[in-house]
Amino acid sequence: MSSRSAAFDLGGLDDDPALRETILAHLRENFGRMTSSTSTATPFQHVFDKRVADVKAPKSDINALVLDYLIMEGYPKAAAYFSKEANIQPQSEDRSIQARQEILHAIHSGDIETAITALNELDAELLDSNPELHFQLLRQQLVELIRQCNSGDVTPAVEFATKKLGPRAATNRDFLHDLEQTMVLIFFPHDKLQPELAALLSPDLRRSTAAKVNEALNLRQHERAQAAIRSLLRMRTWAENSARAKKVDLPVSIELGLNGENTDYHDGGDEPMITT
Repeated sequence: MSSRSAAFDLGGLDDDPALRETILAHLRENFGRMTSSTSTATPFQHVFDKRVADVKAPKSDINALVLDYLIMEGYPKAAAYFSKEANIQPQSEDRSIQARQEILHAIHSGDIETAITALNELDAELLDSNPELHFQLLRQQLVELIRQCNSGDVTPAVEFATKKLGPRAATNRDFLHDLEQTMVLIFFPHDKLQPELAALLSPDLRRSTAAKVNEALNLRQHERAQAAIRSLLRMRTWAENSARAKKVDLPVSIELGLNGENTDYHDGGDEPMITT
């Protein structure tokens, strides 16, 4: 595999002098002090860091994790591009990934009706078998209706709540609480809401809804809810916490190496990044 097909490619750097100078200036600024001090003193390296440095993960394993993340999170263009660059086969058909990405994009845009229709076309049994997810989508749709009729005619929102959510809430106390909390939005100006109510109009609720839809689709299509790298990160956190609880000699802080870095992958097209 050439260096241009590595997991994190910097292709095009040689053809862009301005970008090259920007990166070099950044390197000089961040590493200049380090290089100037190495001539007078040898920096201390914890034994744990030495052991980590000796572990060389195969590039094929790293590429597989990256591709798995792109597929599981619903980035069809990025997955196809990465598969070509890394010379590996996709793990799923593009049509399935594309459909899921369109559903998630609709949720992030507040077009919940379109998302529900597309979701039923992709998997007709998903919402029927997951009443909690179905209710959350309908609640999100109610929030969008209330957002549209702020200080105006609230009839569409009230009718939707009565017809679509009322019957479900009548048999589930948690659903009832969520419905009542959402309907309170009708009675107050949206710029003067308490934090708990304002959170319902925040993009975070859309992101949460989209994440749960994505997990439900992954569970049915791949028999697991999340990308493998998320499980590895949780395992890594558990291992560190367990080691510290047992007084194992570790560095004060063990970084993942992501601080200050933009870890979003984008292929330059119109595919939105979906943060969960």
